Amino acid sequence: HILPFVNSLCLLLPHTITETAGLCKTRPTDIVFIIDSSRSVRPSEFEQVKVFLAKVIEGLDVGPNATRVGVVNYASRVKNEVSLKTHKTKAGLIKAVTKIEPLSTGTMTGLSIQFALNVAFSEAEGARVKSPDISKVAIIVTDGRPQDNVKDVAQRARDAGIEIFAIGVGRVDMSTLKQMASEPLDDHVDYVESYSVIEKLTKKFQEAFCVSDLCATGDHDCEQVCISSPGSYKCACKDGFTLMDDGRSCSACSNSATDVVFLIDGSKSVRPENFELVKKWINQIIDKLDVSDSKAHVGLVQYSSSVRQEFPLGRYNNKKDLKDAVKKMAYMERGTMTGQALRHLIDNSFSAGQGARPGVTKVGIVFTDGRSQDYIGDAAKKAKEHGFKMYAVGVGNAVEDELKEIASEPTGEHYFYTADFKTMTQIAKKLQINICQEEDPCECDSLVKFQKKVEDALQALTKKYILDFSMSKRIALLENKIV
Repeated sequence: HILPFVNSLCLLLPHTITETAGLCKTRPTDIVFIIDSSRSVRPSEFEQVKVFLAKVIEGLDVGPNATRVGVVNYASRVKNEVSLKTHKTKAGLIKAVTKIEPLSTGTMTGLSIQFALNVAFSEAEGARVKSPDISKVAIIVTDGRPQDNVKDVAQRARDAGIEIFAIGVGRVDMSTLKQMASEPLDDHVDYVESYSVIEKLTKKFQEAFCVSDLCATGDHDCEQVCISSPGSYKCACKDGFTLMDDGRSCSACSNSATDVVFLIDGSKSVRPENFELVKKWINQIIDKLDVSDSKAHVGLVQYSSSVRQEFPLGRYNNKKDLKDAVKKMAYMERGTMTGQALRHLIDNSFSAGQGARPGVTKVGIVFTDGRSQDYIGDAAKKAKEHGFKMYAVGVGNAVEDELKEIASEPTGEHYFYTADFKTMTQIAKKLQINICQEEDPCECDSLVKFQKKVEDALQALTKKYILDFSMSKRIALLENKIV
């Protein structure tokens, strides 16, 4: 469970900031500390509370558009020591905290929460308009039993969208802490034996509420570029690439029409649980394709001792229907006739009768988990001679020499192997089906020929002009001599 406060605080001790640089983010938050300064809190103990506040503030991104901090001091009465709108810098805020003096009377905790709800979190005092992008957090520090009711007023504060953390010290009444705090209580209620050790909670906040930069930690599935935001991230692509509909993958040429056929090994060595992983892997790759009537079409063939077409090219022209059809594929569970499957791909899957489009790039993706029981060489060669772009993917006992024989050149970009079905997702990320629209070679040849003819004509004219000029000059000289 990740609390809204997790997205708002990164509480770092000064000496640990550099250790976690780049891994911790905060987001705009309105935080109000509500601190008990009743007579049971001795002056030296109140100083320790202020040190704790200062260290917490030190780890925040303080600013008008970032985290705003307020401080409410209470005993029998309530005093607004620092408004959310008062200090725009961390240094000014910490200096103001050091000047707070204890009130040294009773313990009206309910009254302080009501004050925070009505005043400290009001727009007049600098609180921002309620928004999903801005968290509102109250941190209450107390060491005694309240002299008024806290249950109802705390509920009203929580209903207003304020997340409440309750910190108890010494002989504090634990039941009232639980009445004040937000759920889950394990995350929102803290206890320390005395004020002398309250600073240890700073480290607890650091570990519990520092939001990781998911891009920096590598805990993301972006194919090319990861852009971090507090507690989250989004993917982007390098120049020249387009972000696909899945929000993760990038395509160099997403507008090209492509016919893609999966050739899937359904032999008994795969096993049912792994076959389900294979289906998920197929759908991962489908997520990266621009599936539509005019762009990518997908067909699916399963093979074992025989070959079975699950669905032909063009039957499903949206990702949802396509992925649903993949999920329904039943496991064949027999032998491994990869050569027979490749011949089916050549003779049937990419034929016009099975939905293949003329003039469209053809891509075959062959998956296997073991050695073929028949000869694959001729069929693998023929597929490439037909101009099909062939990918070969092997898992477990697949033979890498066979994979390389199936794969198009350069083989390093067209064959993949992993020992474990559970790591197939990494192959799905690496496998790039970037088909770019090639220029019509006929058009190119025509342009070249036309350009050559123009150049030849210009050269002929130039020679003729030079020749005519030279002849005219010689005739004029002869005429002068005769005269």
